[in-house]
Order: sequence, then C-alpha cells, then structure tokens
Amino acid sequence: MPQNTSTPGHSRALTGRHKIAIAGVATLGAAALAFSAVPGNAQTTTTAEAPTAAVAYSSEKIQDVKASLTDQLAGASLKAEAIAAKKKAEAEAAAKKKASEAAAKKKAAAEAARKKAEAERKAKEAASRSAARPQVKPAAAKTYANNLDGWIKHALDIMDKHNIPGTYNGLYRNIMRESSGNPNAINNWDINAVNGTPSIGLLQIIKPTFDAYHVPGTAWSQYDPVANLTAAANYAADRYGSIDNVNGAY
Repeated sequence: MPQNTSTPGHSRALTGRHKIAIAGVATLGAAALAFSAVPGNAQTTTTAEAPTAAVAYSSEKIQDVKASLTDQLAGASLKAEAIAAKKKAEAEAAAKKKASEAAAKKKAAAEAARKKAEAERKAKEAASRSAARPQVKPAAAKTYANNLDGWIKHALDIMDKHNIPGTYNGLYRNIMRESSGNPNAINNWDINAVNGTPSIGLLQIIKPTFDAYHVPGTAWSQYDPVANLTAAANYAADRYGSIDNVNGAY
C-alpha cells in the first residue's frame, strides 16, 4: 500500500505552474496506457503523438507567460529608475540654485558692507582734514560811505569787475561839472528836456542812454548815485574810450 508523503500541517496550495505540470504528467500517463493497450499491428503514430503535442504546447505557454512577466517587470523597473533619476536631477538643480542664490546674497552683503566701511572711512578722513584745517572767517562785505566819496569808490569797484575803464579823478571832475555832486539834479532846459528825456543825476544821463548802458548789479534808477555813475562811465567808455577822456558835455 503506497504511503502518503504529505506532512500534516505543511500542505501548500498548488500554483498555476504546478497544475500545468501535473496535467502534463497525467496526459503522459494516459498516453502510455493507451499505447500499451493497442495491438502491435495497430497504427500508433497518431495516438502516441497527440499527448506529445499537448505537452509541447503547454511548455510554450509557460515560456510566453514568463517572458511577458519578465518584460513587464523590466519595463516597470526602467520606469521607476527614470522617475528616480528625474527626481534626483530636480533635487540637484534645486540645491544648486539655492546655493547660487545664497552665494549671491552673501556677495551682495559683503559688497554693501565694504561700501559702508569705505563711506565711513572717507567721512572720518574728511572730518579729520576739516578739524586740522584752520578756520578762515569769510571776508566782511565792503561798505561805502553814503556820500560822494563813497559813491565814487563803490562805482569804481563795480566798473573794475565789468572791465569799464575810469579813475576817481575822471569821475569826480565830470561830476562837479555836470551836477556839483547832487544825485537829484535835473536839467529841464536843454534839448533833451525839450524832447521829454531830461538829463538826471550825478553825470546827467538821459533815460534811453541809462537803459542801454545800465551795469548789472546796480539799481534801475537814474537817481541812484552808483547806478548813474557806472552807466555814464560805461557809455563814455564805449564812445570816448574812458570817462577820463571826457572834458565837457557828452
């Protein structure tokens, strides 16, 4: 009596591959029985070949299933590797970008600190130079007496700035002849007065001439002593070369 080789508690479910193998063995057994039952003179070629063909067909199916599973696993593995490689590349790019941004910020901060230090250094040097340099008081504005002497001196300083020739004596001499030193003197009897433009001031200048030869920085009034002297001297310089060359009415 055959013994049962199965161990209690260790029975396992048959896999698809086991089932196919058992089916193949059963087929072979049946074929062997059929072959032995046929007489010696019977045609056995067809009966014997049929099980063999079935076994061969089952083996091919197994190989196809294994190949299909292998291809699927290989494809899944390649896909997983590609995804992992892409994620790794993205992570590396992100890390590189972050490192680059951090380096740029660090460089900018260092440059700002350098500029600040340079500005502070220059400010200290400027303060040091200023402290070492002797303080020079600005020159006091020049003042002039409010009289004929002061008017002439003030007019000469302005004439000098504008390159208008003339001397103290040339101005004084002509003032004495024209107005006797009266800044409000008016000539109401000559041709200019008849024409409506009387001669006015220290050097008896008419309005059109005063306006044409007015010197910048002086008042726009013929009665102003300094404005009157500088405008008349400017006119005399243009016509006679200098107020010093005028010895009569001009």
